[in-house]
Amino acid sequence: MTSTKTLINLLKNPVSIKTKSQAKQLHAQIFKTLEPNSRFLISRLLFIYNNFNLVHDSLCLLDTLKTPAPPVTWKSIIRCCTQNGLLVESLTCFVRMIGSGVYPDHNVFPSVLKSCTLLVDFRFGESVHACIIRLGVDLDLYTNNALMNMYAQSQNMDIVRKVFEMMPVSDLVSWNTVIVGLARNGLYEEALNIVRQMGNVNLKPDSFTLSSVLPIFADYVDVIKGKEIHGYAIRHGLDANVCIGSSLINMYAKCARVEDSHRLFCLLPVKDAISWNSIIAGCVQNGLFDEGLKFFRQMLIAKIKPRHVSFSSIMPACAHLTTLHLGKQLHGCIIRNGFDDNMFIASSLLDMYAKCGNIRLARCIFDKMDLHDIVSWTAVIMGNALHGNAHDAISLFEQMEKDGVKPNSVAFVAVLTACSHAGLIDKAWSYFNSMTKDYGIAPSFEHYAAVADLLGRAGKLEEAYEFISNMHAGPTENVWLTLLSACRVHKNVELAGKVAEKIFMIDPNNMGAYVILSNTYAAARRWKDAASLRVFMRNKGMKKTPACSWIEVKNKAYAFVAGDKSHPFYHRINEALKELLERMEQEGYVPDTKEVLHDVEEEQKKNLLYYHSERLAIVFGIICTPDGTTIRIIKNLRVCGDCHTAIKFISKIVQREIIVRDNSRFHHFEDGKCSCGDYW
Repeated sequence: MTSTKTLINLLKNPVSIKTKSQAKQLHAQIFKTLEPNSRFLISRLLFIYNNFNLVHDSLCLLDTLKTPAPPVTWKSIIRCCTQNGLLVESLTCFVRMIGSGVYPDHNVFPSVLKSCTLLVDFRFGESVHACIIRLGVDLDLYTNNALMNMYAQSQNMDIVRKVFEMMPVSDLVSWNTVIVGLARNGLYEEALNIVRQMGNVNLKPDSFTLSSVLPIFADYVDVIKGKEIHGYAIRHGLDANVCIGSSLINMYAKCARVEDSHRLFCLLPVKDAISWNSIIAGCVQNGLFDEGLKFFRQMLIAKIKPRHVSFSSIMPACAHLTTLHLGKQLHGCIIRNGFDDNMFIASSLLDMYAKCGNIRLARCIFDKMDLHDIVSWTAVIMGNALHGNAHDAISLFEQMEKDGVKPNSVAFVAVLTACSHAGLIDKAWSYFNSMTKDYGIAPSFEHYAAVADLLGRAGKLEEAYEFISNMHAGPTENVWLTLLSACRVHKNVELAGKVAEKIFMIDPNNMGAYVILSNTYAAARRWKDAASLRVFMRNKGMKKTPACSWIEVKNKAYAFVAGDKSHPFYHRINEALKELLERMEQEGYVPDTKEVLHDVEEEQKKNLLYYHSERLAIVFGIICTPDGTTIRIIKNLRVCGDCHTAIKFISKIVQREIIVRDNSRFHHFEDGKCSCGDYW
């Protein structure tokens, strides 16, 4: 049996105790051999337990003390609680310590302040600050560093400055804390000024300083200053640091220098999850969606476990590419990694499903979310608006207001878009006026474009012209283009000319305006004017973007253009299309040759309509997928009226849901009807 002397020696110098199990065995021997309630013994045991992070055992042991624990014991257990994330317990022990008459010293306060910061309990932190001043510990370096960090997190930079200025001694951590606090609170110039002042006290910026400053230049889109920091990092041997590397990748990407980001990423000797996330986000933010997906795959191959930010960064790539199969694979990966309850990832997922044509699943994800922020509300409202569910979108917007979530500028764009796609003019005016009156949001070009689109669809072209002309700021070419498109639909040639002039004053080489104006002339059978304009465009080297449609079959995307004969399945598609046309005509389909904007014979007009890109893609989907499979098509231009009618017939004949996303919205065709109600 272990002697009393041996037990006492072990307690005084516990170096031979190597495991948690041995620590508990020592406790058991003491309980059997010595006085179990001895203040000295329990204090020493607490010290040993805390070294092994046995927090719960320490807290239970602390409760057995009949006399106040010494300061060193309290310090040890408070530090242990904070390190192990038991923040409430840490602050509770601090209160018990003071309540027992033991005054904390400078060694206790850094852990207590860290717990306040992590708990975001700044009111308690202010009380701790008062205690620090009363006890005269406000000159301690580590305590002041912890104080500055807490106040920086609470966005109270005035107190951070005061604490920093009154510090008798400061170290690199002190300076970095102030710099980070200023940068995170948007006080960029002051943060940069503090960096310059570091040289006056013979302190050199370290990797933490540089990685804190680089996001400033990223937000400023100041690649010149960013390169200066890069040069400093190279000269001081810090360029291999993974934190600086990730910050540089992010900075170059935000400055639209993705090639530099890519080059820097390849040169990093060690790539962690942060650097992978930086290059993925940089590619996606700059529209390089395929590149972003490639890096994401490489990250998985490199056995780097994706974080929640990894999925939030890559999900928009699937949304923009409308690659539903990849989105579903990512969704499965999210579930396997346990991130499916993350609010930001859930918002990205519902946005992806909505943009990939599956609004039902998008709504299902939204309904399962425990909490909804403005991002998730906006995503689901806009998703329903683009899918033609205008009343659902409006209902969601009103529910958001009832739930106390204040709509932002993007939310109003979403609800105005819903009104536009359903022709709800009075509702739209109500929301447009409410935006400024009730929420103090100044209308942007997107809001004006949405209202102009609404009026244009409803045929109120003159009213739309007056509305745009009276904008507070000068209207952009995109706002005018919205009205010009409406003039083309309603064949208002005179107004189209006036609107086109407005666009050409802003951008004389706007090809979209020339194409729409030419089509407007053709729709009005003014063939000479249309031909003259096309010759003018040809002489200026302008080429019209060809209509193109895409379909995804067995995880592979196929593209079609009008009259496309290059596809290996062309003959099968052609035969199936002829059979389908016969059945459509039997059902009552009559081609609307007015949609053909070429001065050719009537029979040739019919042939041109039959081989529009979306019809080729749909027929390819029919012959390559099992019966009952939903067919999803993406088109880069607006669906023409005749194709819209034809697809309604096709959906009824083949008994399939056909989803077509054109350049403005989704059309869900099923059993001879479309979700837009023929209003688009």
